[in-house]
Amino acid sequence: MAILSIQSHVVYGYAGNTAAVFPMQRLGREVWAINTVEFSNHTGYGTWSGKVLGGGLAEDLVNGLDKRGVLSGCEAVLSGYLGDADVARAVTNAVQKVRSAAPAALYCCDPVMGDVGRGFYVKPDIPDMFRNELIPLADIITPNQFELEALTGIDTYDIDNARRAIDMIHGKGPGVVLVTSYRSGHNRGQIGMLASDKTGVYLINTPELPITEIAGSGDLTAAVFLSHYLNTNGDLKKSLELCTASVFGILELSRQAQDNDNKPEQMTELRLIQAQGELDSPSHSFEAYKLQVT
Repeated sequence: MAILSIQSHVVYGYAGNTAAVFPMQRLGREVWAINTVEFSNHTGYGTWSGKVLGGGLAEDLVNGLDKRGVLSGCEAVLSGYLGDADVARAVTNAVQKVRSAAPAALYCCDPVMGDVGRGFYVKPDIPDMFRNELIPLADIITPNQFELEALTGIDTYDIDNARRAIDMIHGKGPGVVLVTSYRSGHNRGQIGMLASDKTGVYLINTPELPITEIAGSGDLTAAVFLSHYLNTNGDLKKSLELCTASVFGILELSRQAQDNDNKPEQMTELRLIQAQGELDSPSHSFEAYKLQVT
């Protein structure tokens, strides 16, 4: 069984499929990667070379897989950065085509749009594509806190408001919501994730590492969470705990590696190769707590 991953790709550093494919493979998944853009580096550097590859290419590649008769072996579709509306439509068509061959296949949508500090970094029509087309198709959605607020219009600094926003997303279709990079007014010095499957909401926190900006961490998190969710047959709490431990370990080692290089870059890059052991044998463990019904 395989995961069809439709995301961006960079030559240098880690973002999109560059950050997602290897972790999923390390965790035992076959991965079919379709790149939506091909850039020299991620856009956080301010300048880059390359281009959006377009929805037509993505559709051609999915059609090619369909002609091989392999889509029945697809257990999940994962999408991330889209590039433009044509790519969003190609993702919609890919999910529908996979489900026609493999009805039980999950769709995990990472609604990549922006982040705190940077704001939106996608084209103006992309948020509506997520709201109106992709989120209603999704089984799992993995927004960061900024994206959750953008999708719902709710300020989630308060945990009760965050739960209201999650419920709003559930109401649009997704059965599982994972909120990454979550900060509330009650957990200073910590950063967390919220995970909900309609039966309850789990909160998990870790110390906030001194990293000002690191691209690809959201792509990594979505990929690792999806892999564990499949590996554990949908055990939300266990998937959240395993994902958190691995991502924290990778971020911690990535920061340490940059410090040891004595060649500070404009921003920290993920060090997936050096930290790959954190994927299946994490150095830390964190416990998720089920929030009480209010």
